[in-house]
Amino acid sequence: MANKGRKNNSQVQSRNLITKYNPKSVASEQYRTIRTNIQFSAIEDDIRTLSITSSGPGEGKSTTAANLAVVFAQQGKRTLLVDADMRKPTVHYTFNMMNTSGLTNVLTRQIELVDAAKKTDVEKLDILTSGPIPPNPSELLSSRIMERFFETALEHYDLIIFDTPPVLAVTDAQILSNQCDGSILVVRSRVADKDQTLKAKELMVAAQAKILGVILNDKKMENGEDYYYYGN
Repeated sequence: MANKGRKNNSQVQSRNLITKYNPKSVASEQYRTIRTNIQFSAIEDDIRTLSITSSGPGEGKSTTAANLAVVFAQQGKRTLLVDADMRKPTVHYTFNMMNTSGLTNVLTRQIELVDAAKKTDVEKLDILTSGPIPPNPSELLSSRIMERFFETALEHYDLIIFDTPPVLAVTDAQILSNQCDGSILVVRSRVADKDQTLKAKELMVAAQAKILGVILNDKKMENGEDYYYYGN
């Protein structure tokens, strides 16, 4: 049973981190296209902080954030992927890490970022898991210590990617999208509700988020294959 569990976990990792385990796949190429589009969207200032969200759960925002972090690191950028979904964190599962300490510990000054960030076997990619689930995620994200977190992280990394909760679930994504240089909304084909997606966009605009674009996820191709497609 233990071997079966390890095998299933490996299969989940391979599926979620396709840019790492199958870099020549169509999906991996689409992630590199997204990377290029993000870089082209920076007309005057570089995009150094990026939030990834969706209108609701199950649309692939966490998988998207993880794969974007991988392709930016593969390009040579010192990248930090932050699990800012402090209510239902998943990044530690994707990268098969412990989640005993992380973002919540940094924001409550129990540990420094340099000690909390975990290295991966992808060169130049570090992970900051969520840490223990706090009673007040929104307050932590809007605190002054969060401002200090941005300053410290940018001293050590070229790019920080935040995996945030869905926009319509809680205010966390709006708070972070206001603080980041850019935000991306992930929409899953055949799952996302049009009205909810538009509402999510309105909330992000109200939060003065700089929306770089939308990722249409899990789009069915005519030949029956699934892949990720980027569009405005």
